[in-house]
Amino acid sequence: MLEALRLDGRVAVVTGASRGLGRAMALALAESGADVALASRSKPDLEETAHQVERLGRRAVVIPTDVRVFAEMETLVGQTRQLLGRLDILVSSSGVAQVAPLAEMRPEEWLRILDTNLTGVFNGCRAVARHFLAARSGKVVNIASVLGAVGLPGYAAYAASKGGVIAFTKALAVEWARYNVQVNAIAPGWFVTDMNAEAFADEKIRERLLRDVPLRRTGRVEEIGPLVVYLASPASDFMTGQTIFLDGGHSAA
Repeated sequence: MLEALRLDGRVAVVTGASRGLGRAMALALAESGADVALASRSKPDLEETAHQVERLGRRAVVIPTDVRVFAEMETLVGQTRQLLGRLDILVSSSGVAQVAPLAEMRPEEWLRILDTNLTGVFNGCRAVARHFLAARSGKVVNIASVLGAVGLPGYAAYAASKGGVIAFTKALAVEWARYNVQVNAIAPGWFVTDMNAEAFADEKIRERLLRDVPLRRTGRVEEIGPLVVYLASPASDFMTGQTIFLDGGHSAA
Protein backbone atom coordinates (compact mmCIF):
# COMPACT_ATOMS: atom_id res chain seq x y z
CA MET A 1 0.00 0.00 0.00
CA LEU A 2 2.73 2.47 0.93
CA GLU A 3 4.45 1.89 -2.42
CA ALA A 4 1.43 3.48 -4.12
CA LEU A 5 2.28 6.72 -2.31
CA ARG A 6 5.88 6.83 -3.52
CA LEU A 7 6.85 9.44 -6.10
CA ASP A 8 10.31 8.19 -7.01
CA GLY A 9 11.27 9.28 -10.52
CA ARG A 10 8.46 11.86 -10.69
CA VAL A 11 8.89 15.61 -11.13
CA ALA A 12 6.56 18.20 -9.63
CA VAL A 13 6.09 21.91 -10.16
CA VAL A 14 4.90 23.74 -7.05
CA THR A 15 3.88 27.39 -7.34
CA GLY A 16 3.79 29.48 -4.20
CA ALA A 17 6.62 27.30 -2.89
CA SER A 18 8.51 30.12 -1.20
CA ARG A 19 6.80 29.75 2.19
CA GLY A 20 3.78 28.51 4.13
CA LEU A 21 1.65 25.73 2.72
CA GLY A 22 3.41 25.83 -0.64
CA ARG A 23 6.76 25.12 0.98
CA ALA A 24 5.25 22.39 3.16
CA MET A 25 3.76 20.67 0.12
CA ALA A 26 7.00 20.89 -1.86
CA LEU A 27 8.89 19.28 1.03
CA ALA A 28 6.28 16.53 1.39
CA LEU A 29 6.53 15.70 -2.31
CA ALA A 30 10.32 15.57 -2.04
CA GLU A 31 10.17 13.36 1.04
CA SER A 32 8.04 10.95 -0.97
CA GLY A 33 10.66 10.83 -3.71
CA ALA A 34 9.83 13.59 -6.21
CA ASP A 35 12.22 16.15 -7.64
CA VAL A 36 10.69 19.61 -7.45
CA ALA A 37 10.65 22.83 -9.49
CA LEU A 38 9.92 25.69 -7.12
CA ALA A 39 8.12 28.80 -8.31
CA SER A 40 7.00 32.12 -6.85
CA ARG A 41 8.12 35.73 -7.15
CA SER A 42 10.49 35.61 -4.13
CA LYS A 43 13.81 34.09 -5.18
CA PRO A 44 15.53 34.18 -1.75
CA ASP A 45 12.64 32.33 -0.10
CA LEU A 46 12.55 29.80 -2.95
CA GLU A 47 16.25 29.16 -2.46
CA GLU A 48 15.63 28.34 1.20
CA THR A 49 12.92 25.87 0.15
CA ALA A 50 15.36 24.38 -2.37
CA HIS A 51 17.98 23.87 0.34
CA GLN A 52 15.43 22.01 2.43
CA VAL A 53 14.44 19.82 -0.54
CA GLU A 54 18.08 18.99 -1.23
CA ARG A 55 18.62 18.02 2.40
CA LEU A 56 15.95 15.38 1.78
CA GLY A 57 18.09 13.98 -1.02
CA ARG A 58 16.03 15.24 -3.95
CA ARG A 59 16.80 17.68 -6.75
CA ALA A 60 15.31 21.17 -6.65
CA VAL A 61 15.36 24.00 -9.18
CA VAL A 62 14.37 27.58 -8.42
CA ILE A 63 12.42 29.35 -11.18
CA PRO A 64 11.05 32.77 -10.14
CA THR A 65 7.64 33.09 -11.77
CA ASP A 66 4.63 35.39 -11.74
CA VAL A 67 1.68 33.03 -12.11
CA ARG A 68 -0.46 35.88 -13.44
CA VAL A 69 1.60 35.93 -16.65
CA PHE A 70 0.96 32.99 -18.96
CA ALA A 71 4.28 33.35 -20.77
CA GLU A 72 6.12 32.99 -17.45
CA MET A 73 4.19 29.84 -16.66
CA GLU A 74 5.12 28.43 -20.07
CA THR A 75 8.73 29.21 -19.29
CA LEU A 76 8.41 27.50 -15.90
CA VAL A 77 7.10 24.33 -17.52
CA GLY A 78 9.73 24.38 -20.26
CA GLN A 79 12.63 24.93 -17.86
CA THR A 80 11.36 22.22 -15.53
CA ARG A 81 11.30 19.69 -18.34
CA GLN A 82 14.72 20.81 -19.54
CA LEU A 83 16.43 20.84 -16.12
CA LEU A 84 14.68 17.89 -14.45
CA GLY A 85 13.91 15.80 -17.51
CA ARG A 86 10.13 15.48 -17.27
CA LEU A 87 7.00 16.80 -15.57
CA ASP A 88 4.35 14.69 -13.87
CA ILE A 89 2.69 16.82 -11.19
CA LEU A 90 1.44 20.40 -10.98
CA VAL A 91 0.55 21.92 -7.62
CA SER A 92 -0.93 25.41 -7.96
CA SER A 93 -0.51 27.03 -4.56
CA SER A 94 0.20 30.71 -5.26
CA GLY A 95 -2.34 32.96 -3.58
CA VAL A 96 -2.98 36.40 -2.16
CA ALA A 97 -5.68 37.83 0.08
CA GLN A 98 -6.87 41.19 1.24
CA VAL A 99 -9.54 41.65 3.88
CA ALA A 100 -11.79 44.58 3.03
CA PRO A 101 -15.51 45.37 2.85
CA LEU A 102 -16.63 45.10 -0.75
CA ALA A 103 -17.95 48.67 -0.69
CA GLU A 104 -14.42 49.87 0.02
CA MET A 105 -12.45 47.54 -2.24
CA ARG A 106 -10.73 49.13 -5.21
CA PRO A 107 -11.43 47.40 -8.54
CA GLU A 108 -7.72 46.91 -9.13
CA GLU A 109 -7.48 44.96 -5.85
CA TRP A 110 -10.33 42.72 -6.95
CA LEU A 111 -8.51 42.02 -10.21
CA ARG A 112 -5.18 41.39 -8.45
CA ILE A 113 -6.74 38.72 -6.24
CA LEU A 114 -8.58 37.00 -9.07
CA ASP A 115 -5.57 37.19 -11.39
CA THR A 116 -3.32 35.48 -8.84
CA ASN A 117 -5.69 32.98 -7.26
CA LEU A 118 -7.82 31.95 -10.24
CA THR A 119 -6.14 33.04 -13.47
CA GLY A 120 -2.87 31.74 -12.02
CA VAL A 121 -4.46 28.28 -11.75
CA PHE A 122 -5.69 28.51 -15.34
CA ASN A 123 -2.24 29.60 -16.53
CA GLY A 124 -0.59 26.64 -14.83
CA CYS A 125 -3.03 24.11 -16.20
CA ARG A 126 -2.89 25.64 -19.66
CA ALA A 127 0.90 25.52 -19.60
CA VAL A 128 1.06 21.80 -18.73
CA ALA A 129 -1.86 20.82 -20.97
CA ARG A 130 0.11 19.86 -24.08
CA HIS A 131 2.56 17.73 -22.11
CA PHE A 132 0.08 15.95 -19.87
CA LEU A 133 -2.41 15.23 -22.65
CA ALA A 134 0.27 13.91 -25.00
CA ALA A 135 1.66 11.67 -22.25
CA ARG A 136 -1.87 10.60 -21.27
CA SER A 137 -0.75 10.97 -17.69
CA GLY A 138 -0.51 13.70 -15.07
CA LYS A 139 -1.64 14.94 -11.69
CA VAL A 140 -3.00 18.42 -11.01
CA VAL A 141 -3.59 19.64 -7.46
CA ASN A 142 -5.18 23.08 -7.18
CA ILE A 143 -5.26 24.89 -3.86
CA ALA A 144 -8.69 26.31 -3.09
CA SER A 145 -9.94 27.35 0.37
CA VAL A 146 -12.73 26.64 2.81
CA LEU A 147 -13.78 30.23 2.07
CA GLY A 148 -14.70 29.09 -1.42
CA ALA A 149 -17.60 27.26 0.23
CA VAL A 150 -18.50 29.26 3.35
CA GLY A 151 -19.03 32.99 3.80
CA LEU A 152 -16.99 35.42 5.88
CA PRO A 153 -17.32 39.22 5.81
CA GLY A 154 -14.45 41.01 4.15
CA TYR A 155 -13.41 38.07 1.98
CA ALA A 156 -15.66 38.50 -1.06
CA ALA A 157 -12.84 38.72 -3.60
CA TYR A 158 -10.83 35.92 -2.04
CA ALA A 159 -13.90 33.70 -1.71
CA ALA A 160 -14.88 34.34 -5.33
CA SER A 161 -11.41 33.38 -6.53
CA LYS A 162 -11.29 30.19 -4.47
CA GLY A 163 -14.86 29.21 -5.32
CA GLY A 164 -13.79 29.62 -8.93
CA VAL A 165 -10.91 27.21 -8.33
CA ILE A 166 -13.35 24.59 -7.03
CA ALA A 167 -15.61 24.94 -10.08
CA PHE A 168 -12.65 25.05 -12.46
CA THR A 169 -11.26 21.84 -10.92
CA LYS A 170 -14.52 19.97 -11.49
CA ALA A 171 -14.86 21.06 -15.11
CA LEU A 172 -11.24 20.39 -16.03
CA ALA A 173 -11.30 16.98 -14.35
CA VAL A 174 -14.18 15.91 -16.58
CA GLU A 175 -12.48 17.37 -19.66
CA TRP A 176 -9.16 15.63 -19.04
CA ALA A 177 -10.43 12.31 -17.67
CA ARG A 178 -10.19 10.64 -21.08
CA TYR A 179 -6.49 11.51 -21.13
CA ASN A 180 -5.89 9.79 -17.76
CA VAL A 181 -5.05 13.11 -16.09
CA GLN A 182 -6.48 13.55 -12.61
CA VAL A 183 -7.42 17.04 -11.44
CA ASN A 184 -8.30 17.59 -7.79
CA ALA A 185 -8.20 20.37 -5.23
CA ILE A 186 -7.40 20.87 -1.57
CA ALA A 187 -9.43 23.45 0.33
CA PRO A 188 -7.47 24.34 3.47
CA GLY A 189 -9.14 25.93 6.43
CA TRP A 190 -7.29 28.14 8.88
CA PHE A 191 -3.55 27.52 8.91
CA VAL A 192 -1.29 30.15 10.44
CA THR A 193 1.09 31.33 7.72
CA ASP A 194 2.88 34.57 6.88
CA MET A 195 -0.27 35.70 5.08
CA ASN A 196 -2.47 35.70 8.19
CA ALA A 197 -0.05 35.55 11.14
CA GLU A 198 -0.77 39.14 12.16
CA ALA A 199 -4.52 38.47 12.34
CA PHE A 200 -4.09 35.31 14.39
CA ALA A 201 -1.79 37.13 16.80
CA ASP A 202 -4.86 39.16 17.86
CA GLU A 203 -6.69 37.01 20.42
CA LYS A 204 -10.11 38.48 19.57
CA ILE A 205 -9.69 37.78 15.87
CA ARG A 206 -8.32 34.30 16.58
CA GLU A 207 -11.28 33.50 18.82
CA ARG A 208 -13.74 34.79 16.21
CA LEU A 209 -12.20 32.74 13.38
CA LEU A 210 -11.89 29.51 15.37
CA ARG A 211 -15.47 29.78 16.64
CA ASP A 212 -16.59 28.28 13.32
CA VAL A 213 -14.09 25.40 13.50
CA PRO A 214 -15.38 22.33 15.38
CA LEU A 215 -11.84 21.16 16.25
CA ARG A 216 -11.19 24.63 17.73
CA ARG A 217 -7.65 24.90 16.42
CA THR A 218 -5.70 25.92 13.36
CA GLY A 219 -4.08 23.40 11.10
CA ARG A 220 -0.37 22.61 11.29
CA VAL A 221 1.46 23.16 8.01
CA GLU A 222 2.85 19.62 8.05
CA GLU A 223 -0.72 18.26 8.05
CA ILE A 224 -1.22 19.21 4.40
CA GLY A 225 1.77 17.15 3.24
CA PRO A 226 0.25 13.64 3.32
CA LEU A 227 -2.81 14.85 1.43
CA VAL A 228 -0.89 16.45 -1.43
CA VAL A 229 1.28 13.33 -1.69
CA TYR A 230 -1.84 11.17 -1.96
CA LEU A 231 -3.33 13.36 -4.70
CA ALA A 232 -0.03 13.41 -6.60
CA SER A 233 0.55 9.67 -6.34
CA PRO A 234 -0.82 6.55 -8.08
CA ALA A 235 -2.91 5.91 -4.96
CA SER A 236 -5.41 8.54 -6.19
CA ASP A 237 -5.70 7.33 -9.80
CA PHE A 238 -9.45 6.74 -9.42
CA MET A 239 -10.12 10.16 -7.86
CA THR A 240 -10.72 13.21 -10.02
CA GLY A 241 -12.81 16.38 -9.86
CA GLN A 242 -12.85 16.39 -6.07
CA THR A 243 -12.14 19.12 -3.55
CA ILE A 244 -10.98 17.82 -0.18
CA PHE A 245 -11.59 20.18 2.72
CA LEU A 246 -8.74 20.12 5.23
CA ASP A 247 -10.38 22.51 7.65
CA GLY A 248 -11.01 21.02 11.10
CA GLY A 249 -14.68 20.56 10.23
CA HIS A 250 -15.31 24.21 9.29
CA SER A 251 -17.14 23.41 6.05
CA ALA A 252 -19.29 20.81 7.82
CA ALA A 253 -20.43 23.00 10.68
